[in-house]
Amino acid sequence: MVKIKRVYEKSQKSDGFRILVDRLWPRGVSKEGANVNLWLKEIAPSDSLRKWFDHDPEKWQAFQKKFSGELKKNPALDELKNLIQRHKVLTLVYSAKDEQHNNAVALQSIVKQGPLPTKKGV
Repeated sequence: MVKIKRVYEKSQKSDGFRILVDRLWPRGVSKEGANVNLWLKEIAPSDSLRKWFDHDPEKWQAFQKKFSGELKKNPALDELKNLIQRHKVLTLVYSAKDEQHNNAVALQSIVKQGPLPTKKGV
């Protein structure tokens, strides 16, 4: 089971193995306070994609497709998939204020369904 949770929410045993999936460390949170088992910053969107998206809900669909495309070439995705197989419960931890439009939500969808298809010739 792959869950998602804001890093600012209190961690619980039911979170299982906690992975921070942001490229930047969350503001105002100590390493102990984050209570993450792993910081997998390599799985986060590139800086250019993160800055382009800027948590704009109108760019959400395009962001998901671009992020999925980035992940196809990212070895950290295989690492994440291996961790998912090894842990009964795994929680993707993120810091964004927008709980519906962020990289953890996109990543959860991608690992559940597999990467989004890309159009050939585009």
